[in-house]
Amino acid sequence: MKILALDTATENCSAALLMDATVLVREERLGRGQAARILAMIAELLAESGVPLSQLTAVAFGCGPGAFTGVRLAASVTQGIAFAAGLPVVPVSDLRAVAQRVLDLPGGARAVLVCNDARMHEVYWGAFVRGADEMAKPAATEHVSSPAAVTLPDGWDGMGVAGAGSGFAAYPELTSMLEGAGGRVWGELLPRAEEVAKLAVAEVRSGHLRSAQQAIPVYLRDDVARPLPA
Repeated sequence: MKILALDTATENCSAALLMDATVLVREERLGRGQAARILAMIAELLAESGVPLSQLTAVAFGCGPGAFTGVRLAASVTQGIAFAAGLPVVPVSDLRAVAQRVLDLPGGARAVLVCNDARMHEVYWGAFVRGADEMAKPAATEHVSSPAAVTLPDGWDGMGVAGAGSGFAAYPELTSMLEGAGGRVWGELLPRAEEVAKLAVAEVRSGHLRSAQQAIPVYLRDDVARPLPA
């Protein structure tokens, strides 16, 4: 199985090429210029591996939620590659990708609350559990809301839930809430293409593939142009 993955939902621009048990990665934090850099990263990975686009199994991408322009960029680049090479696509939640980063860390966390900064005094958030295959599985619907509206799923109290994502760094009350419930927080973790590729493997094996035109961003927030509260 050969999966090309990319993620530009945050300032962490990254690409990965998964080839069975091997993963080649490119990653760089950028304030701007992601469009040019993600294309260069993909070209570098394909050149390093010697794998032509025609031999890929699928193209996976971080579909959001995240920065409007970043999520749209990942979807459009994925569409372009998939159309050109006749490949299927696999959208992967960026919140789920962050959860997978935590599950891959030492410590054996079983449940992860991910909160990514959505600006405008809100966070994108979702809850995930470790599946039998060691991959992050959604435990609830993903949301965008104020930090005060973030809650743990029923039955999670006392589980020592891990927390991750830029929302914890932006809103200390989230860290206090989770640490008060006995959890540990990784506020610096951002989504990466490496975890997007890993999570895409099970989707490919299960036949959950989409056509190029179905490489659609997930914004969660529809009113992206609303003003900040006074």
